[in-house]
Amino acid sequence: MKRLLLLLGINFGWIIPSVSQDMGSGGVPGTVIAHQPASTQQYIGSPSIAILPNGDYVASHDLFGPESSEFVQAVTRVYRSADKGKTWKQVSEIQGAFWSSLFVNRGTLYLLGPDRHHGTVLIRRSDDGGATWTRPTGTEDGLLLKGMFHCAPVPVIEHNGRLWRGMETAYGPIQEWGKRYGAMMMSAPVDADLLKASSWTTSNPLLYDSTYLNGNFTGWLEGNAVVAPDGGIVDILRVDDRTTHEEKAAMVRISADGKVASFDPETGFIPFPGGSKKFAIRFDEKSGRYWTLSNSIPEAFRKQYPGRNAASFRNTLALMSSDDLLNWQVHEIILQHPDVINHGFQYVDWLIEGEDLIVASRTAYDDGKELANNNHDANFLTFHRIEGFRKKAKQTL
Repeated sequence: MKRLLLLLGINFGWIIPSVSQDMGSGGVPGTVIAHQPASTQQYIGSPSIAILPNGDYVASHDLFGPESSEFVQAVTRVYRSADKGKTWKQVSEIQGAFWSSLFVNRGTLYLLGPDRHHGTVLIRRSDDGGATWTRPTGTEDGLLLKGMFHCAPVPVIEHNGRLWRGMETAYGPIQEWGKRYGAMMMSAPVDADLLKASSWTTSNPLLYDSTYLNGNFTGWLEGNAVVAPDGGIVDILRVDDRTTHEEKAAMVRISADGKVASFDPETGFIPFPGGSKKFAIRFDEKSGRYWTLSNSIPEAFRKQYPGRNAASFRNTLALMSSDDLLNWQVHEIILQHPDVINHGFQYVDWLIEGEDLIVASRTAYDDGKELANNNHDANFLTFHRIEGFRKKAKQTL
């Protein structure tokens, strides 16, 4: 496929992707890693990406939908690229992995997440770059938390000799989406045997509170472990509020030992474009800023769909940054499609590599034969490279 550098250009409702990329199947932006036709009623979810010590990329996704096994033992597929994302090959399929994060610790690849929709939390290790994985059977070899848990492929970060990863309980007293989730944090020493449950510490969960946001709060989920400017750990979560397009995130404080989570509803909700959808936040030492890619809602789409739930706008992907986690600035629209209903670039996971961001996206797009089922039920996993991302911020700071 022809290599293109697509420059930002705008007319009503259509913004040309500003990433250096191949055009995939049927004009799908980016490089297609995987395609799952909408007619199968199995949809691509939970993209995650990691860089191996030798420079290869590894990406993963799970399958959800009415014809999937997400509520029994979910399926996650793993792909590898040896040429910086130009081509990809599936290297494994894992039974019993859902909403899971790929990460590398001390040169070894891991996968951490529930075994199914609202399932038990498992961790697996791969010693061959994702081709084979350990099999959890108990608390000594990968079974970390029994019960009902929720998450997304959020960052696993290292700070003060520990690894940190956001998680949510799913056994709240109100068994509805959003309201059932309790924000919590997992952590473990970086040099511990990560497959042993005893290596991990969990905080208390903070359950749903109907009084938040003047009674408009309907849940928080998919939290990010982030090192705050003061050196403490916070859990920054997606917030569901269906009364407004003014999106926000929630900042939960975590104690230094990882055992106590606390939240102040007066100060803990922060303005965050795209905050009603999943996002990943990472700190970049070179720029001294926090970065994210989020599904912001441009004004044109707000006007076009004034009563639409903010969480259902997924057709725009924006590059944003902050120097304090409290004030976020949109620098550039990275990907956008004029159709809100059946197109989306969502749940993106990304990493910094040199001057670029490498991105894995759960993409809903016309595949040349049929549309995606809707913007949520994605039919592609796509790879993108955002070149010179720091320069984009300098133009708008």
